Amino acid sequence: MNLNQLIVYDAPKGAAGNDDFRVSARVPGGEWQELFVYEAKVDMHHVRRASMAYFDMEGTVEVRLTSKHALIEQAAIRPLSYNIPFELRGSELTFELDRPRKLAIEVNGERFANLHLFANKIEQSPPRPGDENVLVLGPAIHRTEDIYRLAATPNETSGKAPDTIYFAPGLHYLEETLLRIPSGTTVYVAGGAVVVGSFLCDNVEDVTIRGRGILYLSDFHRFSAFRGVRIVFSSNIKVEGIITLDPPHYSIYIGKSRGIHIENFKSFSTRGWSDGIDMMASEDIVIDDVFLRTSDDSIAVYGTRWDFVGDTRNVVVRNSTFWADVAHPLMIGTHGDYHKNGDTIENIVFDNIDILEHHEPQPNYWGVMAINAGDKNTVRNVRYSNIRVEDFELGQLFDIRVVWNKDYNPVAGNRIENIEFRDISYNGRNEHPSRIYGFDEERMVTDIKFINVRINGEVVTDANSGKFDINEFAYGIQYCP
Repeated sequence: MNLNQLIVYDAPKGAAGNDDFRVSARVPGGEWQELFVYEAKVDMHHVRRASMAYFDMEGTVEVRLTSKHALIEQAAIRPLSYNIPFELRGSELTFELDRPRKLAIEVNGERFANLHLFANKIEQSPPRPGDENVLVLGPAIHRTEDIYRLAATPNETSGKAPDTIYFAPGLHYLEETLLRIPSGTTVYVAGGAVVVGSFLCDNVEDVTIRGRGILYLSDFHRFSAFRGVRIVFSSNIKVEGIITLDPPHYSIYIGKSRGIHIENFKSFSTRGWSDGIDMMASEDIVIDDVFLRTSDDSIAVYGTRWDFVGDTRNVVVRNSTFWADVAHPLMIGTHGDYHKNGDTIENIVFDNIDILEHHEPQPNYWGVMAINAGDKNTVRNVRYSNIRVEDFELGQLFDIRVVWNKDYNPVAGNRIENIEFRDISYNGRNEHPSRIYGFDEERMVTDIKFINVRINGEVVTDANSGKFDINEFAYGIQYCP
């Protein structure tokens, strides 16, 4: 019995590709299968055309990458923590994967015209086009009212309306751009499908958005503010497996919602305010096994903002990789209910994370791991663990501040307390000091623990060894090996 499996997907005619690399994969001893290489735009400061390809696998798969424009003199497969060996021969790089991985592969030191390779796990029980509960949409320009009408039409055999909308391989355009998904519905974007548009969950429950295909938003203007997936006033929502390319605003936007599970999600962005996954006034959120390369905060956890009022709590982000071409990879705390007594943002966990980049020209927005409590907010009970930070271009490692950011905060925050950094490793230049600042005697930072935090292999034992700048309103800073 062969335990090695490989599934590749053809791209639809008209999909935006990139010819910098030729990429193929095979199971050991099998025939090479060529992958379509998509264009993935990156970096708001100077938008460039990176590459992206994907496949599904189980067991062992061999990968071959050919640089079409230059010999490969050096290469890096990141995250570096994976320690994936590779071989170079002229313009060709080969390596082997023994499990699903999300990789950024750099040739000759090029970080912006690099290849992102997503080796997904094999899907479990995907919907099938022939099933009675499945509405299959072929490649077309779709009027959303037609989709709703078809989805409400009972199947002739079962007498029941379909509960799954299946975007088949090919290029799909949503004429009205937004597809509002009803409660109890699964939307499936098949591998090889590209949907030009956005999905909206508004006041719904029990919705799943899944598949291996792409939401493509690169052709929409920045101020259209379309998101990849918008989840507001909703509960029990799952997003799994899909990719978003160049949304004008957040890749996934969560407001006043609970019970949200995001898994194996991938995204790239290039616009101002094009964060990765942001949540406001929400609770019980799990983000697992995602890759986000963004031109604003990759993850942001807020309290009240816009129409979404309340605290945020019980958030877990794990087993993921973040690349912030702009702003913070991990951000907590800016927005809250300043009209009243602020909000509480609590019980937040970041675990088993690789950070590949942090580049921010404005010092007020530095921080790979940032907690900036504004708007009378209290941020407490936050744990960062098993986080590996690679060398980054511009910023600082930690930024823990009660702030009054006059660009966003009418008033300062209230307090930051009980924050733990455990098993953190950073290998890099560490040019700029990390900041730990309270605002004043009443609005302080307190009870911060650094446990086995290592910078270039050395354990941080005090403020000097960590290159920490701590003001007089920060108390209870502890260092443990």
